[in-house]
Amino acid sequence: MTSIAKILMVIGTLLFIIGFLLQFLHLGRLPGDVVIKKGNATFYFPIVTSIIVSIVLSLIFHFLGRFR
Repeated sequence: MTSIAKILMVIGTLLFIIGFLLQFLHLGRLPGDVVIKKGNATFYFPIVTSIIVSIVLSLIFHFLGRFR
């Protein structure tokens, strides 16, 4: 049971740190993200942001998998 508690605390801490950093890093408005504005409608597709988040998460899970 204690290992589940430790995992939940680590996940919560990581989410807190990521949320705190996202306030200061304007991630989501990178060059390459698609924004189409027509009239009063806006379509936003964060392709570059998605790629960067995917790479970062892949690296995190790779390093976590090595320690198992």
